[in-house]
Amino acid sequence: MKELIEKANVLHEALPYLRRFHGRTFVVKYGGHAMIAPELKRSFASDVVLMKYIGINVVVVHGGGPQISDMLKRLDVKSRFVNGLRVTDEATMQVVEMILAGSTNQDIVHLIGQHGGRAVGLTGKDDRFILAEKIPMQRDRDGTMVDMGRVGDVRSVNPDVLIELTRGGFIPVIAPLGVDEEGGSLNLNADTAAGKIAEALRAEKLILLTDVDGVKGEDGSFIRSLGVVKARELIEQRVIDGGMIPKVECAVEAVEGGVRKAHILDGRIEHAMLLEIFTNTGVGTEIVRNPKS
Repeated sequence: MKELIEKANVLHEALPYLRRFHGRTFVVKYGGHAMIAPELKRSFASDVVLMKYIGINVVVVHGGGPQISDMLKRLDVKSRFVNGLRVTDEATMQVVEMILAGSTNQDIVHLIGQHGGRAVGLTGKDDRFILAEKIPMQRDRDGTMVDMGRVGDVRSVNPDVLIELTRGGFIPVIAPLGVDEEGGSLNLNADTAAGKIAEALRAEKLILLTDVDGVKGEDGSFIRSLGVVKARELIEQRVIDGGMIPKVECAVEAVEGGVRKAHILDGRIEHAMLLEIFTNTGVGTEIVRNPKS
């Protein structure tokens, strides 16, 4: 009886959010352990399908770094990273496309289908909806300048194909590949691609699934709500550092670009998205233009 009462309380708490988010768009960056552990994969897929079922337009952008590294290792191709970015020569780019647009993307589409959803896999090259350009040369730790090859920055996103798919009842599953003016492929950071897609769609939420709890403050305490000004201050003070910096910067840029809220969640928690979205306290850090008082 106690368990039934708890479930009823959770449902009652969620009802205002169900009404508020009907017809809105959520962009989810899917990566980390949530893409690897079987129980977390099932949790992710069921949550995405449930959100679509209740009327939320869900767009998924996925990573694939570990899978790319595994394939390159099997092919005896060494990976080199500069400033956290994979140097992507032409041979590496072929592997990146094969993994991201092929096996990884289709595995996610199939996973969502197994849980009752209708998903369609695509890349930024489809309909040329993500135009990108090569990033400039990067300075390595030893001071040398390195040509990053086919690594790109997003120039623009035309969301028309995504809007049509979501209107048709589909869940777009996007591999982070862009196209340059000559039609060549470019390897994009998945967080950045998700943020720019969220901006173009004027999304209600950008959700970044990570392998950490969320953002922590100067005293190490967990921050549930963070304004963009404070977020930039914490980055400058190196309170936010390491791999969390690009994620927070991505979230801040998305909010400044028109996304209502961005959320950094621990994807190692089953049903983390539902707990964040449909409960009053949430389980992650939300990035907002004006923080809660």
